[in-house]
Amino acid sequence: MKLGKTRNKVSTEFNMSSMTDIVFLLLIFFMITSTMVTTNALDLVLPKGKGKTDSNKSLTVNITNDLKFFLDKDEISKEVLEARLLEILPAEGVEDNKRAIVLRAEEKVPYENIIYVMDIANRNKIKMVAAVNPK
Repeated sequence: MKLGKTRNKVSTEFNMSSMTDIVFLLLIFFMITSTMVTTNALDLVLPKGKGKTDSNKSLTVNITNDLKFFLDKDEISKEVLEARLLEILPAEGVEDNKRAIVLRAEEKVPYENIIYVMDIANRNKIKMVAAVNPK
């Protein structure tokens, strides 16, 4: 019987095989779940910072911080905005490239008012451009 020192060696090696298994399982999980995500959003064509839009082909809807709606430079109530837009814009299918609205809303306008105008454009198949300040 040996009662002297016993040698208990602690291994200082790190085994990466279990870590790579976990990484591959996470990779597979995120690849599968990311394909199931669908977004229900409106398609917006945002202007480029240095580009120039042709203002002759589109109407401008402006919304101020105090929730006043303007169609080009004329003040208009929110309730008659859709009817007025449909009067001015050509009929659907006639010249689709001319059916566009440029939405200009100030920074502090509540989101629901912006969505209201976007919904009008979506229902009537009118292209929508959200105007932003270039950086």
